[in-house]
Amino acid sequence: MTVVSAPDQGVIRGVGLGPLTKPWRSIQLHDIVGGPGQTAVRLVKDPDPENTVAVDGLLTEDLAADSAPVGRAQGTYMTGSMRRPVFVVSVTLLLAVGPYNGSTLVVAGRDDTSEPVRELAVVSWTGLLWRAEGHVLWSTAKVESPLHAVLVPVPRPTSTNWQPF
Repeated sequence: MTVVSAPDQGVIRGVGLGPLTKPWRSIQLHDIVGGPGQTAVRLVKDPDPENTVAVDGLLTEDLAADSAPVGRAQGTYMTGSMRRPVFVVSVTLLLAVGPYNGSTLVVAGRDDTSEPVRELAVVSWTGLLWRAEGHVLWSTAKVESPLHAVLVPVPRPTSTNWQPF
């Protein structure tokens, strides 16, 4: 996923920090709903295999699950539509290395997995990311199995209607 606040920056800004540097510009979330290395568990057992899921997913620098970890994504997602593969997401990104160790971003929104790129809002923050603003763009890079999906960075838009208040 790529965390951005404005098209010319391509990064989250924290008060007095200026742009954040790698690895926070792009991090990968590994969502494994069962099997070896499980990072998510279904909370409701019914015919819809993904209707309510608690996630404690690994955040890494690169696409491979064994690349350097940078934190965890902890929260829930649940089916939000009866007609499309849409999830309602509420997840906290806990950064665990470098100067942002212990800082968090809370991300929430609608994740229509039939779309190549999805946008979710940064709705809260802690630590050095205090007063961060922006949104998260994410895309499913690969589905390693029916139980393991990897969300990855997406190119930031070259133009947008974003305007400061």
